[in-house]
Amino acid sequence: MQRLTISLDHETAAALDAFMAGRGYGNRSEAVRDLLRSGLRDAAGEQDPMLPCVAAVSYIYDHYERDLGRRLTEAQHAHHDLGVTTVHLHLDHHHCIEVALLRGPAGEIRHFAKALVRERGVRLGGINVMPIPQAVGAAIHDPTHAAPERQASGG
Repeated sequence: MQRLTISLDHETAAALDAFMAGRGYGNRSEAVRDLLRSGLRDAAGEQDPMLPCVAAVSYIYDHYERDLGRRLTEAQHAHHDLGVTTVHLHLDHHHCIEVALLRGPAGEIRHFAKALVRERGVRLGGINVMPIPQAVGAAIHDPTHAAPERQASGG
């Protein structure tokens, strides 16, 4: 493990301490490591647009916004090769949230996800892209890879 020293202004250090308290971190090193991993994970897909990734794209929109439901559905059909599933929930009489789970190359996922959340009428949107660890990706696509045997427990 390498030891790094960083300097933070008082506001940033206070924000880090508040973040730690809110998330239950025991020390600054753990918190900074997780923040760095998150930032590096996000940057990984930007550096390699072909990196295999999964993503959750969530967006809240007004159901009555003119043609928005049709536009969102058409966009998802146009990118059916990336879509795994979509969850739709009615929040109130006007507003819905959808969460689209995607899988594919990072560049394509990011491009499609950004198009969804910037669609006219989408009120809020968020994108969480994660690279697929190579060992996981290989196991998913390798038909010879079998899940470990589950032992029946007596009882």
